Amino acid sequence: MPVGEAGDGQVSIEDRIEELRGHGVELVVGSVTDPAGVTRGKYVPLRRLGDFHRSGMGVSPSWSVFCVDTGIAFTPTIGVAGDLRIRIDPADVRLIDDGLAWAPGNLTEQQGTPAALCARSLLARTEAAAAERGLTVRVGGELECTMLAADGGPATTEPWSPYGIRTSLDRSAFLVDLATTAERAGLSIEQIHTEYGHDQLEVSLAPDTAVATADSVILTRIVLGRTAARHGLRISFSPVPFEGAAGNGAHLHLSLADAEGPLFSGGDGPYGLRAAGKSAIAGVIDALPDLIGVYAGSAVSALRLKPGNWAGATACWGLENREAAVRFIAATPGSPHGANAELKLIDPSANPYLAAAAFLGSALRGIDRSLELPDEVADNPSNVATAPPPLDTEQTAVIDAIEHSATAAELLTPEIVGALVAVRRYEIATFGDLSPAETTAALRLAWSC
Repeated sequence: MPVGEAGDGQVSIEDRIEELRGHGVELVVGSVTDPAGVTRGKYVPLRRLGDFHRSGMGVSPSWSVFCVDTGIAFTPTIGVAGDLRIRIDPADVRLIDDGLAWAPGNLTEQQGTPAALCARSLLARTEAAAAERGLTVRVGGELECTMLAADGGPATTEPWSPYGIRTSLDRSAFLVDLATTAERAGLSIEQIHTEYGHDQLEVSLAPDTAVATADSVILTRIVLGRTAARHGLRISFSPVPFEGAAGNGAHLHLSLADAEGPLFSGGDGPYGLRAAGKSAIAGVIDALPDLIGVYAGSAVSALRLKPGNWAGATACWGLENREAAVRFIAATPGSPHGANAELKLIDPSANPYLAAAAFLGSALRGIDRSLELPDEVADNPSNVATAPPPLDTEQTAVIDAIEHSATAAELLTPEIVGALVAVRRYEIATFGDLSPAETTAALRLAWSC
């Protein structure tokens, strides 16, 4: 069994420890990502891998209301009392650096049952709900990030060439190291390129199950950060790291299939959409106003989520339309994984487990309700008279919307919505009166791993 690949459950913990020790592992970190989108973890010596699996490592319930800085957004039900556990599966352990390995954690109660605020367990339940409907789910992830100098400032000052060979070859040693490290960690990277924004990089992941893709998003962030450090760089996953700069997205791609085949191709609807596929996309669009707080609810998200930024600021869909919230990719020879729907407005301040759960859950909701697919917007929505107006993305508005949304409570649970609202309201109080330049500077490294 190659290191970094999940086993079949037949390998003992003792054998796994010996295997990892053979690769130089001394410490294992298990992480969870909180509603503020920040990934946090605990480390154990390799010999305690079995304990991390069986008993877990203790964490305060306040981990679920830690904020993007050092604040804690206590709620009436989350305070200083109580204890939860992070538990990991030894089969999920991946190599991330010399002597270090990582695994995604589940947040559990003392008895081992999923904690109410475990985002990874929520996504697993949502994926199970799809399976109960006879649906197979595949999710792909894209990570945009900004390379920084070691001091947190711009990595380069010379003119930038988007997607340019010069700008990428200038970082060739870093990119080769990144590809090698990602392969060693068991990541399936499909593409790496320099992006439109100055010092911006994008990494695309192969589609997988929803939980596995969210895990890979976190692992890719870690690998990017550790690899960059070896080359004198830092990595920002802020939606907007510098005022006026191009923003970073965290797009997710969704495909669904049943016993008859893919829902997004092979039918008689637009571009081959089947009836259930049309309703799935309709469900995603229908829920967008209620769920922006999940996808792009941070103190800097609105700076990116504007018309003209290719960020999907309008609740509509269109074939290969990068200004639509849902960009549809048809089943063609140029789409090796088949037809899929890309949700463009997600940014890296979102918890990827919650974002994927909201995306998939809203698609299932659309199917269950047989929602009608709106007319396609085939051009820039700003140029189409019949297109809906841009979404309201101001932070107070999107947090108010999710707080009072029955759809959000249905898809994410009231407990998770409450924690998310608490940490985002803390951001409003802490950063709401700052200028964009001050806010982007304060949060430049908030979501870095």
